[in-house]
Amino acid sequence: MVGRAARWARVLWPDRNPLRCTLDRVEAAVVVGLVVAFLAGAPLAGLAAGQAVYRIWSRTAHAEQASWRQVPAVLLAATPATGYDDGQVRARWTAPDGTRRTGLVPAPSGARAGRTVAVWVDAAGRAAGPPVRLWQVWGQAVLAAALACFGVGLIVLFAGLLVHNLVGRRRLAAWDADWRATEPQWTGRR
Repeated sequence: MVGRAARWARVLWPDRNPLRCTLDRVEAAVVVGLVVAFLAGAPLAGLAAGQAVYRIWSRTAHAEQASWRQVPAVLLAATPATGYDDGQVRARWTAPDGTRRTGLVPAPSGARAGRTVAVWVDAAGRAAGPPVRLWQVWGQAVLAAALACFGVGLIVLFAGLLVHNLVGRRRLAAWDADWRATEPQWTGRR
């Protein structure tokens, strides 16, 4: 670890190496700066994104859990016996405000018409899926934090590639100018 730090210090520190030009030191300093920016920015961006998403999704989860109810629904048709998963079938239920509703609800495979199933409904009595759970909120927050870190990494990577490209062009232009000055001395051409 100390050896690596010493090598980086030698790269950045001015020395008498005739092959290391100012552009090399600038490029190395930019790389170090971008690494520091990533190491400082990625955790902060991940934390901010995770907290924002957690706040939004937890409000949604609390609102859904407070207002959504499970009510019994009577199936109006049979579901096919596929054996794989639940199917959607028309059913009738009574909303929390007392109105009768009809719509598509999930029902187990092979259920017959007239069977009663539990259905989640929102505050207006419309059929809905189950409310968002705490583990889903945490999952969304962790995903947002990871994507924010990845995004910072991409920004830093593209910034590094841009600087590398610009410095490379400048370096090639300097070499070309040096060659134009040196070539006539070697070849005798003017």
